[in-house]
Amino acid sequence: MVNKAAAKLRAQLAEQDKVVLCPGVQDGLSARVCLDEGFENLYMTGAGTAISVLGLPDLGLTTVDDMVRNAGMIASLDRNVPVIADADTGYGGPLSVARTVERYIQAGIAGLHIEDQTTTKRCGHLMGKELVDIPTYIARIRAAVTARAASGDDIVIIARTDALQSLGYEEAIRRLRAAAEAGADVVFLEGMGNKEQMRNSVQDLSPTPCFLNMVQGGLTPLVTKDEAREMGYRIVIWPCFAMTAAILAYREAAKELKESGMIAERRDASGKVMGGVRECFEVCGLNKYADFDKEMGGQAFANGV
Repeated sequence: MVNKAAAKLRAQLAEQDKVVLCPGVQDGLSARVCLDEGFENLYMTGAGTAISVLGLPDLGLTTVDDMVRNAGMIASLDRNVPVIADADTGYGGPLSVARTVERYIQAGIAGLHIEDQTTTKRCGHLMGKELVDIPTYIARIRAAVTARAASGDDIVIIARTDALQSLGYEEAIRRLRAAAEAGADVVFLEGMGNKEQMRNSVQDLSPTPCFLNMVQGGLTPLVTKDEAREMGYRIVIWPCFAMTAAILAYREAAKELKESGMIAERRDASGKVMGGVRECFEVCGLNKYADFDKEMGGQAFANGV
């Protein structure tokens, strides 16, 4: 089966003035909301997967099964929208990395990134990260590239380094250049601390396309899509936006229920309940699926939904 999502992502990267903007999504509802808002791409966040699937922090506790299952579910919601997914360290040595890439391909993922932390990894915006040496890191990238070639697929391979905080800028750039030489399509310098570093890294890694991670409350200054374009970035992700919005909303609603014993309905100017259960179902395709059933001759929704 041709991976149309990967082909579409590559076509987007071929448009020199285009920035691929990806909202981070961690579950079906966050993905559905972003699709409903017309985003052309999605990013499956590893941190969000740990939080939403396991209720745990991003400390390398998710397995490849957790990640592939969640990524595949998100990608299945709309095969015309490319999904880039976190693949952490690849989950082992070269054989495991190759198997990880094969499974992401089977799940219909358009692109994935693999990093140079040890398997006991953590979020790139936390301190104390441990790194593997360059030969181990490049073996991961080479395994990913080889597995892609063997599959006949065109998934976009993104090489990430977390070396900046502990090993310095020059070493981080050296690692990403080596990854690009090993066949990575895009490079990702994590945890940059200022805009000058952000600009310089794009220039120093040229002509390889660069990937920018925008994390609220993280290490890297936040910039707009237009400013990222001006800096030369080709892909920009906002991995935490949905889960931070969710935690704020969940906490407010939980406090209301705990303190008052109920949740008051919110209505718009027309009197329609906002965020009601029906709206949740409609965002997730209620009417589309009911219509399909009727068109096929089914009777389950003949009297409406």
